[in-house]
Amino acid sequence: MGEPPIDAAGHRARLRKRLFDGGSKALLDHELVEYLLALAIPRRDTKAQAKKLIAEFGGIGPLLSADAETLTRAGLTENTVAALKIAEATALRLLETRVEGRSILSNWEALGDYLQAAMAHATVEEVRVLFLNAKNLLIANEAMWQGSVDEASVHVREVISRAIALGATALVIVHNHPSGDSTPSTQDIRLTRNLVEAGKHMKITIHDHIIVGAQGRTSLKALGLI
Repeated sequence: MGEPPIDAAGHRARLRKRLFDGGSKALLDHELVEYLLALAIPRRDTKAQAKKLIAEFGGIGPLLSADAETLTRAGLTENTVAALKIAEATALRLLETRVEGRSILSNWEALGDYLQAAMAHATVEEVRVLFLNAKNLLIANEAMWQGSVDEASVHVREVISRAIALGATALVIVHNHPSGDSTPSTQDIRLTRNLVEAGKHMKITIHDHIIVGAQGRTSLKALGLI
C-alpha cells in the first residue's frame, strides 16, 4: 500500500492545524471522529466513514458511549474500536478530575457534566450511588444495579447497607433514562422518598436524586421532591 493521496494528506494536515490552533471546538463532530479513525487506520480517507458512524449511532455521544461489542458488530476493527474507547475514557477521566477531592455540593455543575457524559447515552437503565463523607467528599461511585427501580424496598436496603459499610454520611442517587427523557417516573419518586426516610433513621442524608438522559438531566431536589 502506498502513501495516502496528496489531497487526503493535505486535508488531514488542515484538520490537525485547526485542532492545534483552536482546540476541540474548532472541529465538527464528524471531523473529531474522522481524525480518531485516521489514527487507527492512517492510510485511508476516513471522512465518509466518520459521517456514516455518527448517522448510524445518532451522534458522537452515543457513538463513543457504545460498548466494544456493539462497535465491532458495526464493522469496525479492533484498532478502530480502541481509538474510540480511549477517546471516551480520556474525556470521562478529564471530567472526573473536576470533582475529585472537592466538595460535591460546591461542584454541582461539574458533577452533572460528568454524570451526563458517563450515563446519558447508555442503552440500559443503571442506578449509581455517590457515597460521601461528612465533608461531602466522594468516598465511592458505585453502580448498584441495572434495570427497573420498581423493587424500591429491596434497593433501599442495599443502598443504606452499603452506605453504612463505607462509613458514608450522605449520598446522591443517579440513574439514566435510555429513552432520553429525564422526567422522573412514579417509581423514581417513590424510591427517592423511601431512601430519604430510611436515611433519616441512620443519620444518612440524601442530597439528591439525579436523572440523566440524552435530552438533559433532572434534579428531584430542584423539583421539590426531596
